[in-house]
Amino acid sequence: MIDPGLAGKVVLVTGANSPYGIGAAIAAAFAAQDASVFVTFLRQSPGVYGIGAEEAAVATETGEAFYRARNADPPDDLLERVHHAGGRVAAAECDLADAEAIPRLFDRVAAELGPVDVLVNNAAHSVSDSFVPDVTERAGWAGRALTTIDAGSHDRHFAVNSRAVALTMAEFARRHVARGATWGRIVNISTEGADSFPGEISYGASKAALESYSRAAAIELGPFGITVNIVAPGPIQTGWIPEAFAPQIAAETPLGRVGRPDDVADVVLFLASDQARWVTGQRLWVGGGHRV
Repeated sequence: MIDPGLAGKVVLVTGANSPYGIGAAIAAAFAAQDASVFVTFLRQSPGVYGIGAEEAAVATETGEAFYRARNADPPDDLLERVHHAGGRVAAAECDLADAEAIPRLFDRVAAELGPVDVLVNNAAHSVSDSFVPDVTERAGWAGRALTTIDAGSHDRHFAVNSRAVALTMAEFARRHVARGATWGRIVNISTEGADSFPGEISYGASKAALESYSRAAAIELGPFGITVNIVAPGPIQTGWIPEAFAPQIAAETPLGRVGRPDDVADVVLFLASDQARWVTGQRLWVGGGHRV
């Protein structure tokens, strides 16, 4: 039997309100290893993304309306699942684009569960944008309309997907060193499109910045016993992918199916485990061979 050495560890997972999401799967995976888990979430009305309340309310098939509706929910399903299994879990709503919220978040985790041992940066902002002018009628992947990049779309993506990651890692490291800890894990969730993501250019670029921060952190924080790694998922069904696109994705994936959130969660768990003690500064593509 392999013991990942995670029992009793305190794990902070950002972005975990949707029961269909990667963050929820990661939180549940750690809880199953007897770790104490704190999750953040941010409820946003589907109307923010141009989806009407009525459309979101009746969305039962996967696609953008369904995805946005689920991300407007609190993480009650996840909390109930972990509590039912006997795990320790707590949650807080937190907008990580607010830099001042980050130290407060770590204070709250410490007060409720203890100091953070494992940080998983999963929260993300993702809205399609493009260099294509607005006057050009064109749809992006899965039929999503493309809008031209502007300062707002750029800044929101980078505030959540890269700046918040840098600041949470810095806060984690500061507290880790201050308490004389010698064991720590950081796993940052990127995307296989970070090198180039047409149709989601700000999302991809902000994830590329996340990866650069992660590699630098691995070098700088290694002497303090902290490993830092990147998980870059391929297409994962979090409620976002319309079922009509699933056969095409499966055909393009050597392992022959669309990814599931638990496929990603298991890799994150490995990177946090004692079995990955000699792995740092690495990016793992987790997509069934969708990218090799």
